[in-house]
Order: sequence, then structure tokens, then C-alpha cells
Amino acid sequence: MTSFGASIFGAVANLRISELSDEAPAYSGRSKLEVLLGAGIWDELAGRTVLDFGCGPGVEAVEIAERGAARVVGVDIREEWLHQARARADEARVSERCTFANEWSEPVDTIVCVDGFEHFSDPASVLRRMHALLRRGGRVIVTFGPPWMHPLGGHLYSVFPFAHLLVPDAVLVRWRSRFKPDGAPTMLRSGLNKMTVRRFEQMVAASPFQFEGFDAVPIRRLRRFANRMTREFTTSVVRCRLVPREA
Repeated sequence: MTSFGASIFGAVANLRISELSDEAPAYSGRSKLEVLLGAGIWDELAGRTVLDFGCGPGVEAVEIAERGAARVVGVDIREEWLHQARARADEARVSERCTFANEWSEPVDTIVCVDGFEHFSDPASVLRRMHALLRRGGRVIVTFGPPWMHPLGGHLYSVFPFAHLLVPDAVLVRWRSRFKPDGAPTMLRSGLNKMTVRRFEQMVAASPFQFEGFDAVPIRRLRRFANRMTREFTTSVVRCRLVPREA
């Protein structure tokens, strides 16, 4: 390890877990979409048909409807989350503009994907599906994190910083099975695809999309170490906009 690399790992070692995860303090009592994408996101989505790809329990989808989208479609593979999303839309009185389903085939103006690309089992195929659903002139708004090389990039597997990189997969999967009895034999089967910043860039380059904008947001406490060479270890969140590649 170089002296510069050692300094990054040393800085991480001196931080508390809470200081490495920007999510808890950043989103407390606030809109996650607005924190990640800025207040202008509501004007960008207003009056449009928006697909929330990987909508989970519908928090963002319902908020998008509340903030003025003409129609919101939430897609997720887990029926229990779709049930929660429908209940949330009913409670917010936007159910007439919200649809939640396992699959979707009608064209949409904008696709939003929050914290999905580090979990999809086949993320490249997700990009192709998104491209097929997008109307002419539309765009995909993506944000996800932490990426795989982040100190806590293993999510539940990161029992301490970089545990997912230092401890064999089989050991971590066995440890996880003690409180997550879903029988997942590997990290991928448990919903974690080891997405790095570089892999995401390469995947987009091979897709029908191109970047309209791209930002690797650094961990606040490691900002002084963040650069092109260190970004895999210092990036907290990836956010970008994708548009169909020009012919």
C-alpha cells in the first residue's frame, strides 16, 4: 500500500461509523430526493409521467406525486413493498395518480432510480429496459450509494469499515444468516452486486445511454483525499443523468 493509500485507510480508521455514512444525518426529516438532487428536481418532474424503478415501499414515488408529477409508476419485484407503497399513496391522497406494479411496459417521460444500481442482479439489462420505456426526449435520473469500495460499501456486510473487502465472502454470508434467515448463499443472491464507480461508468458506456451529467460525491470527512485516483474509496454517492445515445 502506498503512503497516500495508507493515509486514507488511517483517516477512515480514526472516524466513527456514523461519520462514514452520510445517509442518516443528511436525510433526517428531509426529502432524500431533494438532498441528493437539489430542489430543482421538483420542477424537472412536474407535469410528467415518472417511473420510479426499484421503488421499494414508495417513499420517493409518493413524494414525486405530491410535488406535482402528472402520473407516477413505481416498479419493484417485492410484492410486500408494493403493498406498502399503495397504502402510502392512499394515505397521502395521491393514489389516483400512482400505480405500483412488478412490471411496466408503457412509455414514460422520466425514469428515477434511487439506491438501485448497487442491488440489481443484472444492472446492464436494467439499463436496456429503461431505454425501451423512455419516450423521445426523456432522461433517466440515477443516484446510488455507497458504492462497493466505500468503507461501508458492503451495507449489512460492513460490520466494520472495509470488512466486506477484508473478510471472505463465505464468512460474511454465514454471519449474515444469523439474523437474515433468507438462505442467501452469496452476496449477489442477498441483493448486493458489488457495484463500483468504474464498473457503473463502463456499464453505461456499453449501454444505449450516455451521461448528460455525472458526479461522484465524496464522503464529507474524506473530501480532502477525494480525486480521480482515490474516488473508489472516497465516494459516498454516485448521481447522474442519462440520455439516449445519439445515433
